[in-house]
Amino acid sequence: MHQILFYVGDFPIRSYGAVLSLSIFLATGVGYFMAKFDGRGYEKFIVDTGLIGGFFGLLGARLWDVFFFDWSYYQNHLDEILNVWQGGMAVQGGIILGVTAGGLYAKSKGLDVIHLADILAPAIVLGQALGRCANLLNGDAFGAPTGGNFGIVYPDTTLAYRTYGTQPLFPAEVWECQLDIVIFALLLIFRCTNYVKGQCFALYVMLYAAARFALEFLRGDYTQQVFGVLKSAQVTSVVAFTVALIIFVWLQMRKSDRHG
Repeated sequence: MHQILFYVGDFPIRSYGAVLSLSIFLATGVGYFMAKFDGRGYEKFIVDTGLIGGFFGLLGARLWDVFFFDWSYYQNHLDEILNVWQGGMAVQGGIILGVTAGGLYAKSKGLDVIHLADILAPAIVLGQALGRCANLLNGDAFGAPTGGNFGIVYPDTTLAYRTYGTQPLFPAEVWECQLDIVIFALLLIFRCTNYVKGQCFALYVMLYAAARFALEFLRGDYTQQVFGVLKSAQVTSVVAFTVALIIFVWLQMRKSDRHG
């Protein structure tokens, strides 16, 4: 586990940034393939959509974490807000701002945004999976102590070590990466069915929200609860899952009405 890959002069090339950049490029490439296979000619807009969505996704992930999870610290350390290698990127904030920015760009080009969201849903979750690899290399988004002699023990340069020392931790970020890959495969399979426009993206939201809700019970990088019941990410997951489920069912009912 190497947080710094090498130096260019005195400037460190961090594994976190390198893998995050790779995740954006690869997700954009998969999105390009999906759009080209779709046959509507949307692929010529995918690179710009991916880069815009990726940039604002990273920004949204960082700002979501800063203002919703760690503001008590960063309000006194404003110069460290962009120091993402210290740990602190909230995927849900990244999805919200990244998808919004990419959707606005697509709309400005006259594209069917909902159809495009269906096309790109598998690519988005693949990018999330690779992003969790970056978390593992950086030693953040870590799990809680396992209470036994199994788990990940992080190097002393990481936030995980500074939080829990040599205690073995649940591999929460590894399991989320694996679940994201499962979701990626399920979405590809779903796209082979006779689904209604909008359902593929809604299914992506439901599957990720369910996975994130469950994994939050094993996360140890923050423990604050909303009203002493659930973590904030779990509350967001419940809301997202419920809204996506309602949309998914409503779209299916409309389809049934048309064929009735």
